Amino acid sequence: MASSLDQLKATGTVVVCDSGDFATIGKYKPEDATTNPSLILAAAKKPEYAHLIDNAVAYGKQQGKTLDEQVDATLDRLLVEFGKEILNIIPGKVSTEVDARFSFDTEASVNKALHIIKLYESIGISKDRVLIKIASTWEGIKAAHILQSQHGVNCNLTLMFSIVQAIAAAEAGAFLISPFVGRILDWYKNATKKDYTAAEDPGVKSVQNIYNYYKKHGYKTIVMGASFRNTGEITELAGVDYLTISPNLLEELYNSKNPVPKKLDPAGAASLDIPKRSYLNNESLFRFDFNEDQMAVEKLREGISKFAADAVTLKELLKQKIQA
Repeated sequence: MASSLDQLKATGTVVVCDSGDFATIGKYKPEDATTNPSLILAAAKKPEYAHLIDNAVAYGKQQGKTLDEQVDATLDRLLVEFGKEILNIIPGKVSTEVDARFSFDTEASVNKALHIIKLYESIGISKDRVLIKIASTWEGIKAAHILQSQHGVNCNLTLMFSIVQAIAAAEAGAFLISPFVGRILDWYKNATKKDYTAAEDPGVKSVQNIYNYYKKHGYKTIVMGASFRNTGEITELAGVDYLTISPNLLEELYNSKNPVPKKLDPAGAASLDIPKRSYLNNESLFRFDFNEDQMAVEKLREGISKFAADAVTLKELLKQKIQA
């Protein structure tokens, strides 16, 4: 019998590797790969990636007049260096994240995204192989709308915890969204002090609801479940467009023969009674409805802070390299 990982792929779900480690990515043969500052920070501490840091530092030293400018340039280049290596392994796209500090600044997010794309193009990688990751704030969703509609830059709206964010993202024409399954489960387990089966999992239900809404109303935006805590969450979403999975859970699926039946399909969504809603041109309604979801508000804040903190730590590492 085929492995659970191969069965998952056979349901039509595209498997994406959530890692900055090249050996891991090569082993599981995903279509795409996603990165973020936390993953890059972990990988950058490994000696086998020292040459990528050296390349980025050499570049950064030539770009900025001040040390801070050199560090910023080095970080951008390092993200692209990792992306380039990953694209040598996978056939599809790599996601590269805009600095989380720009999560509430549309213009800064757009400018940083275009700069990252320019860096990729300078080393021969076309923008169609890159997804720009932006947090799913109001400002981030507006930035994605500008990048998609005016610049043809595909976006991955990340740190997504609610149907409100998902609806606005689809209206913005985002190429892909990343609802965070495990972090939703974490919040509910802490709030309710109970355990959930995979079928009851509130993170799983969130992605199911988003998927069904998109298919019911004909949105092309790809739904990519992310941030899993166990393989049960993954197999409950078999059939969803994409799933980005960490190396330890990929290994479990790789070694398992448990059946993975298809759970989600567009035909099933078509028969559901799901009213259509709109947010993209109504900021106050977006903010009010999003604010009504305590879990989403708290997890978005927490996620932005964590990614921003890891980016600062990574910058300190790079600053030391520049000064050495």
